[in-house]
Amino acid sequence: MRISMIAGLAFAACAGAALAEPMSNPPSERTICLDVGGQSLPAVCKVPASRLDKREDFCLCNEGVKVTAPVCGPGERAPAENIAYEKARKAATRDGSLIGDLYEGRAMCVAARDPLSGF
Repeated sequence: MRISMIAGLAFAACAGAALAEPMSNPPSERTICLDVGGQSLPAVCKVPASRLDKREDFCLCNEGVKVTAPVCGPGERAPAENIAYEKARKAATRDGSLIGDLYEGRAMCVAARDPLSGF
């Protein structure tokens, strides 16, 4: 009984330390799906079971085209969804990626996946 309680406390201490540290290898890109007009569609992704690991193993698009997009950095926000942005995004995805593409001087980035919502 005493050994299991000590093991439980050691596990809790390790888990607490892991939660306090930021992820050492945050994802730099995500997969998104776009329809023919450039509108964003949901992607179905297989992700690790960990709430700390926000990387995606692989993603599929039930509809639309699969595109790789950069994840927005700290303090950076994704451009607002509007018709002009959708047209620019559609034109930029001809190479299958939004990495390095700009809209009004800002990166065409997407928000990091929220592990609690699944998106």
